[in-house]
Amino acid sequence: MSPSTATLPCIAALGLLLFLSGLYVSASRARFWTLHAGTEDPAHPLTKAARAHGNTAEYAAFLALLIYLVGTRSTAPWVGWTIVAVTASRYLFLVGMLASSTLAKPHPLRAVGAFGTYFGGTALSVALLAGL
Repeated sequence: MSPSTATLPCIAALGLLLFLSGLYVSASRARFWTLHAGTEDPAHPLTKAARAHGNTAEYAAFLALLIYLVGTRSTAPWVGWTIVAVTASRYLFLVGMLASSTLAKPHPLRAVGAFGTYFGGTALSVALLAGL
């Protein structure tokens, strides 16, 4: 896949993930009548939503920047596939957070999403350093 083909749709997908997960947190706050998580219970739906959104906020912006910088400079097909994979990994991570019965226990989608984020982010960072 061409990096130029993947760049803008994946950046948009990361933006949607961030803003829709934030909307979900706000809706959850309204549902539970609180302005803060109000609980540290790792099984509480609001705790899971807030932690999933917070984690997305930590990664999405920098990944979008990496995707833009590498995607507009590279023609290597592996870069395009890495851009798609790292974006999908962020979605898998968020679904794994929300689908888990509790954040205190691992969930397979969360683990796959985390690994994909670390691997893909590292690969894109190295590509940027190497000028690929």
